[in-house]
Amino acid sequence: MNRIHYSKCPVCGTGEFQDVFEVKDYTVSNEYFKIQECKNCSLRITQDVPDQESIGAYYKSEDYVSHSNTGKGFINRLYQKVRKRTLVQKAEIAEKFAALKQGSLLDIGCGIGSFLHTMQQRGWEGTGLEPDSDARGMAKKLYGLEVLPSENLYLLPQKEFDAITMWHVLEHVHDLNGYMQRLREILKDEGKLFIAVPNYTSKDAKAYNAFWAAYDVPRHLYHFSPQSMKGLLHLHSFRLVKMLPMWYDSFYVSMLSSKYKSGKTNFISSGLHGFSSNINAFGNVEECSSIIYVVEKN
Repeated sequence: MNRIHYSKCPVCGTGEFQDVFEVKDYTVSNEYFKIQECKNCSLRITQDVPDQESIGAYYKSEDYVSHSNTGKGFINRLYQKVRKRTLVQKAEIAEKFAALKQGSLLDIGCGIGSFLHTMQQRGWEGTGLEPDSDARGMAKKLYGLEVLPSENLYLLPQKEFDAITMWHVLEHVHDLNGYMQRLREILKDEGKLFIAVPNYTSKDAKAYNAFWAAYDVPRHLYHFSPQSMKGLLHLHSFRLVKMLPMWYDSFYVSMLSSKYKSGKTNFISSGLHGFSSNINAFGNVEECSSIIYVVEKN
């Protein structure tokens, strides 16, 4: 297995990193991975991650809910219930900021196709990309969707899409800058890009530290702060239109984090952490557990 060791920050290009801590892969391998932070732009990275050809094995778990659609266990059942609500919220966000009721949508890392299906039901013309063949098969089985492998991103026509969505996907992408450049090429001039990522500067992240579930090593290659995300957008000539909160994420992540920390979920403690994190972020979206960045071309 080939592993990637970053000597330079993929966002700002400097080579000064400081150690943060080591994080365990609780989902698949039980391996530990080192998290480091760029001293210049504050991007955090997972060091010595498997390369693109080797990472697939780390997604092979029934607990990886976005790929398996599992309802096994209370936390995953809760995730499934909340997802029905958040799918509609995401659709409304996409339509509001794209200023369209119908249009052309690209959903990158679409998993089993739930959001893509939601948008198609609302009259949008949808294309989905997904690296995992099992998830693509599930999208076909559940919704009749012909989801394309992720490498098809580089085959899509320029200025094709009114909206491009990446719901908790960018942190998984090996070719970070190549993706950002390609997104710019295939987005229409008036189109909108929606990037949702966890925020390691949130109160729940600080409460759980190395046990914070949204580090999700080694599947999450990068860990964004608002500062580092803004730096990445600037690098690729995107303009930040709006930052939006993802309020449910703090509860889901806190429940998983509680399980990682103590071996079982403390629902009262994790619920309080999630609630406290949201209260802290109520007046400042940059403190939210997960953030949606609404973006357009400069």
